[in-house]
Amino acid sequence: MIVSASYRTDIPAFYGTWFLNRLDAGHCRVINPYGGPAYRVPLDREAVDGFVFWTKNAGPFLGALDEVARRGYPFVLHYTITGYPRALETSVIDADRAIAQLRRIAGRFGRRSVVWRYDPVLLTSATDAAWHRETFARLAAAIAGSADEVVVSFAHIYAKTRVNLTALSRRTGLAWRDPETAEKRALIADLAAIAADHGLRLTICAQRELQVEGSEAARCIDAARLSDLAGRSIAAKRRGNRPDCACAVSRDIGAYDTCPHGCIYCYAVRNRGIARRRFGAHDPTGEFLFTPETPRSSQKQ
Repeated sequence: MIVSASYRTDIPAFYGTWFLNRLDAGHCRVINPYGGPAYRVPLDREAVDGFVFWTKNAGPFLGALDEVARRGYPFVLHYTITGYPRALETSVIDADRAIAQLRRIAGRFGRRSVVWRYDPVLLTSATDAAWHRETFARLAAAIAGSADEVVVSFAHIYAKTRVNLTALSRRTGLAWRDPETAEKRALIADLAAIAADHGLRLTICAQRELQVEGSEAARCIDAARLSDLAGRSIAAKRRGNRPDCACAVSRDIGAYDTCPHGCIYCYAVRNRGIARRRFGAHDPTGEFLFTPETPRSSQKQ
């Protein structure tokens, strides 16, 4: 089993102590985000083939990565670095600091252990296509040699994303738009060429219509990459989480509405106030990353 930790929240940035406590315990429990009973996820070495971590700040988790490796788990860390202005990413660490962390992790565990994410791509009056080309090129030059893949996708404008972006526009005057497919493909083609110039393979996350020459479908949960790192074959069926997703099967141990980063475009948080309250109520010794007041944890497994 591959464990994802987590595309629902930033466990490395905010919940590292909880994660290590759950490794010691050999399991965690997860509230089912789609309804139904909570479920138990085993985390012992016999059950887990490898971990996929997702973060915008790996600094608090560097010691945990050493411990994960010491216990013999292979892992891949997806590190999102976009360089966006504070209006879009309220409290994410600055790009230079994040790149230094990425390079440190690659130096310690090898560049196959790290995937750079430049997503979501969001076009606003402060981050137009020219801004993205310039910023992506600067980041790619700094990351070159420390990663071999960059995952890109355009922002999915879900209902809650639209609400948050519209509120931002009213508050700050920052305009945003969801461009047509042709415009997206043109920008992706430019980013793919920049990536190739810096030794990076550009992949597209769950947006097949945006694949252009020089790009391919991303496998964010990548059994082949984990197999390379483990030095043995890790078998996992392909089963994406949404249309066009090429990921292998995994179990995610995070919880929605628990990341206090405050990114306006985030699909996993309805609003930052909820996330901050839940982060404040987090128990690092508990089985659940976050347990609501009326938990389903009392239901039968």
